[in-house]
Amino acid sequence: MIQTNSKRAWWLAARPKTLTGAMAPVMVALSAAWKDLNAGGNAFMWTPALLCLLFALLMQIDANFVNDYFDFKKGRDDRETRLGPPRACSEGWITPKAMKIGIGITTALACLTGLPLVLWGGWWLVAIGVACVLFCFLYTTLLASLGLGDLLVLVFFGLVPVCATYFIQTGEVTLPVLLLSIGMGLATDCLLVVNNYRDREQDRVAGKRTIVVLFGGRFAEWFYMLLGFLAVVLPLFATCYSSLNSNKYFSLLTLIPLLYLIPHTLTWLRMKRLHSGRHLNAVLGQTAANIFLYALLESLSLLIT
Repeated sequence: MIQTNSKRAWWLAARPKTLTGAMAPVMVALSAAWKDLNAGGNAFMWTPALLCLLFALLMQIDANFVNDYFDFKKGRDDRETRLGPPRACSEGWITPKAMKIGIGITTALACLTGLPLVLWGGWWLVAIGVACVLFCFLYTTLLASLGLGDLLVLVFFGLVPVCATYFIQTGEVTLPVLLLSIGMGLATDCLLVVNNYRDREQDRVAGKRTIVVLFGGRFAEWFYMLLGFLAVVLPLFATCYSSLNSNKYFSLLTLIPLLYLIPHTLTWLRMKRLHSGRHLNAVLGQTAANIFLYALLESLSLLIT
């Protein structure tokens, strides 16, 4: 039995299993920055690196709280029909009033954590921070129901965290880093595809127009596979191009991220086999693990080559 508004209740409401997804793009960006700074004889800056990581974690927790609260208010988290993991407000772990306070606190902490980054990246980062907070609310309240969830994942789990983190360290964004950010966003979108694939019938009844609802389950299955393939190929293309363009030796260690396609394909096959129902929660967990593995492999490839 979980006591209402207890520390354990808040821990579960923060959805700790999702936090690796927030860490992954920052980790990849910092690995790319470490490699390029060392190649140019420049120092890696630890303070902004830690602030970027903390900001990403706080924004993920904030997004989880916002999602929990507004889905509860809209009646989307009915305990009888919900296929996904239990949610704090609907289960009574956190009261709606307390969740609103929690959202305010995590939003404020994220802003206070991100604000000092202007010392290294410039005041334009304030606009990025405002966009992160704004779309954190708009995703659950509006945009996810309009089929824009996948685009937001690409932007806010790929382009924004990778490019902004790398820029703070180096003062620029290169083509390889841009493609790496897109790859990270595509890999992370696999998580949303599985989630919407599992909930497609409930979403259709509720009028929630996700890509899966719009184009069907069969499309979602192949879309999932394509996302993982492109996530690996795009950064690899950038690396090959850079090697050829600079007449540098191409190391086979650059191909390490291709290993990601093994668990990704196995998870895709399991997704197709299960097809529907609560059993797809296991596929959701495997996909989350695959995303973190993707980030580890990309980081390893960057650091050792």
